[in-house]
Amino acid sequence: MDVTMCGKITSAVKSEGRITIQFTAIDMGKDLCIVVCGGERPHLGAAALAQSRASLANPSEMSASVSVLTLLGHKEDKLAAWVAKRISRSIGANVAVLCGIHVNDICKAEIETIRRMVDEWCNEYLQTT
Repeated sequence: MDVTMCGKITSAVKSEGRITIQFTAIDMGKDLCIVVCGGERPHLGAAALAQSRASLANPSEMSASVSVLTLLGHKEDKLAAWVAKRISRSIGANVAVLCGIHVNDICKAEIETIRRMVDEWCNEYLQTT
């Protein structure tokens, strides 16, 4: 199967210090699949699926419901869910996020660096859609 039939594929890499993260977004019709991976050992740690909907608190605003699967011992669940919800509610589409970032002996500052890099990518992606 020719994956380009799915639609536009965009890719970006962000690096800072010991951390390198690759972002890939694949349009799947009206839906979107995002892969966020990196560190010393990219892998599949968590998957989040968000479905956009009207906010329950204010139906004039968009929100998203998110379901998450996490592999035993992995900590990417909150990051995957955050990206899925943020992108889904912003573009009004179903969004799947697959995430796996492993950095040996990571410190709190590096975890914050990862969060910031992911936030920056989300901002950049949303500006181009």
